[in-house]
Amino acid sequence: MERELQATQTTDKPQAEQGQRTRTTVRVVRIPEAITVANFAEVLKVSPIDLMKQLMRAGIMANINQAVDFDTAAALAPLFGYKVAPLEKKAKKSTVVEEAEEDASVLEGRSPVVTILGHVDHGKTTLLDNIRKTRVVEREAGGITQHIGAYQAEYNNRIVTFLDTPGHEAFTAMRARGAEVTDIAILVVAADDGIMPQTVEAIDHAKAAKVPIVVAINKIDRPNADLDRVKRQLSENNLLIEEWGGDVIAVPVSAVTGEGVDDLLENILVVSEISDFKANPSRSARGVVLEAKLDKSRGPVATLLVKNGTLNVGDILVVGSITGRIKALVDSAGKRIRSAGPSTPVEVLGLNEPPAAGDTFRVARNEREARTAAELAQRQQESRRQVSLEDIMSRIRTGETKELNLVLKADVQGSIEAIREGILQLSTDETQVRIIHAASGSITESDVFLALASEGIVIGFNTTIQQSARQVADAENVEVRFYSIIYQLLDDVQSTIKGMAAPMVREVVDGHATVRAVFSRGRTSKIAGIYVTDGRVVRNSSARLARKGSVIFDGSISSLRHFKDDVRELATGYEGGVMLNGFNDFQEEDTLEFHRQEQVS
Repeated sequence: MERELQATQTTDKPQAEQGQRTRTTVRVVRIPEAITVANFAEVLKVSPIDLMKQLMRAGIMANINQAVDFDTAAALAPLFGYKVAPLEKKAKKSTVVEEAEEDASVLEGRSPVVTILGHVDHGKTTLLDNIRKTRVVEREAGGITQHIGAYQAEYNNRIVTFLDTPGHEAFTAMRARGAEVTDIAILVVAADDGIMPQTVEAIDHAKAAKVPIVVAINKIDRPNADLDRVKRQLSENNLLIEEWGGDVIAVPVSAVTGEGVDDLLENILVVSEISDFKANPSRSARGVVLEAKLDKSRGPVATLLVKNGTLNVGDILVVGSITGRIKALVDSAGKRIRSAGPSTPVEVLGLNEPPAAGDTFRVARNEREARTAAELAQRQQESRRQVSLEDIMSRIRTGETKELNLVLKADVQGSIEAIREGILQLSTDETQVRIIHAASGSITESDVFLALASEGIVIGFNTTIQQSARQVADAENVEVRFYSIIYQLLDDVQSTIKGMAAPMVREVVDGHATVRAVFSRGRTSKIAGIYVTDGRVVRNSSARLARKGSVIFDGSISSLRHFKDDVRELATGYEGGVMLNGFNDFQEEDTLEFHRQEQVS
């Protein structure tokens, strides 16, 4: 796609004697006389939604594909820390921040990057171990993968890069942070176990990433292996294999004996040839952080995957707001190397601190450019887009998006089917509703990351959210909504896809508690003796009571006590008594989540 503009950075120098210091750097972007909202947002490193909001405040109603003139752009740019200048020939002498699209003539074929996903203990790492001919499983605690590793294997004189991840959560967490890591997903399904809940999650995560899926039906050496059952289950999850008339490759394998492994590798190469993965090894490197740690003897160490270009010792790296000059490169075999080309995993020493897994990196031409890029990344991180119903409504109204993506978790499978049927009937010609994952049980980190990566929201029906998932949702600004009545859920979804500007409220969770004892008060009333595990209990909040992961009551608090005293709130670590309006059936080990609604301004 041709660029309409170039972004440049210039420095004003004082007209004074030699030796006088340069004044503060001014960020200047050079643009043409007219520029689309999408391209202008890209060059300013901001969300198109934020830009359109500023246009609306100025009385200009423009969608993402409409153009604004130079004067309008000049008035908006200072709001985001920039100035604009006309696009002139002399701009080519300045430092170019935006890069042109890759010239097809310089692209060369590259190795595919493969991620192995599947249910725990279905043989993911053992399969990779057989391919690499090393003993990885024995070095892992309990035989379960504890870190993200990247390894290369050779077959028929072709290299394949494998990522061995702890699970699809890590796979999707990376993609949620903007890292397109994987080219092909290998779904491992045990022939004796069949498709399990984590397998379904892995399928949904791979589909959301829009990468080709190759199924490895493992453990065919087991006496109770049932290939037909697995194939049938795959079709029930919308993965129709080739021999049944579909387009999904399924290969029977045994990670223990090695049977079928060559066929699996052959099919990986076939998919790679069809997809025609390419890169330019002659350019400066770009890629993804797979993992990072602080080593006591070596300092910050990051495992990187080069996606494009070639990474060299001495290059200056920019990883988000972190920079550093590469001191050493170590390949997956533990050997020191001088350079690493496309699709190569490599360990890097020289960054000033460990970056986050999933961050993208690039090579800067000099330290000044690296510092500028790091500052831009820092500002972009501080103003990152919130994934909320209000945000999605705005994007539907402006025509930026035509889909509403939902992750649905409910108490039982029956609820899921009823909600799914109701939601799918709400799709219109203009806006489609997609349920990208649906399952029974509590909301997990995996659900939140999937919603983040798909720019969707999480809906919980009569269920709870794990504390770690709540922390991720808060940190990543992903909206999680809870319902106990189906028609209210459907009304909210319908309002969203119509882009209706209804008053928006959000749920605030104040704290959690566990029921440790139950006391009688009179003939009918019960008091729950609670221990506040985190946050606080506020007298005027509501309480969501869950038992074994399912919500059985959600209502207001009628009484809150600390010993014999009525209190307004209880803090973390305190014990107390609570009564709920309309509920008396407390049991020990019940959990309470205290929440309230607040209107979004």
